[in-house]
Amino acid sequence: MALNPQLFANGMPVPFVNEMFVLARDGVEFEIDKIPGGAHGGTVKAKGTIYLSNVRMVFVANKPVGSFIAFDVPMLCVHGEKFNQPIFFCNNISGLVEPVVPDDQHRALYSTHSFKILFKEGGCGTFVPLFLNLIASVRQYNQHSAYPTSDTTPQVDPLQAAQTPVDEMMRCAYVDPNDPTKIFLQQPTPESQLRRRAYHSQPSDHSI
Repeated sequence: MALNPQLFANGMPVPFVNEMFVLARDGVEFEIDKIPGGAHGGTVKAKGTIYLSNVRMVFVANKPVGSFIAFDVPMLCVHGEKFNQPIFFCNNISGLVEPVVPDDQHRALYSTHSFKILFKEGGCGTFVPLFLNLIASVRQYNQHSAYPTSDTTPQVDPLQAAQTPVDEMMRCAYVDPNDPTKIFLQQPTPESQLRRRAYHSQPSDHSI
């Protein structure tokens, strides 16, 4: 994960080299724990937009919550994901995401985050299958990798997920008319010359 990843002025995440954005989904609520400055247990809740690519999922808040603006979830670091359909509450996806640990830091200093994506506006019949299929595809094409679980486990390069082919997945995607998800048939970033090559952001990146 990465707190407040680099964004364009319009809120769109700045892509990595070889990153392909798949969709954007407005009207979701995102919950994440163990965030510095968060409420109980460091939990932050915010409404905004989820961007999904072949590398990661990025939540961008409509309005900052304290210092929280956006949250970056690398696909290779996600596990325990589950689609929940409670009777009295809105459908949601829950899961865990391991931190992206800087090369000069110890894994023990970074805790696993739990997250939840709540679909409070419209259906989720387009987003959920694409999200789950993309994670399965990332794992299939990166079977030699695993999310880091201890200091002795080799750290994973989250950008390895860029090797995952998504073209066929997009062509076969089912579009739910009740789901306001926007699928990107063309890459949405006009500033295509701006591409990130490293995963860790600089302090100046933490702004919209």
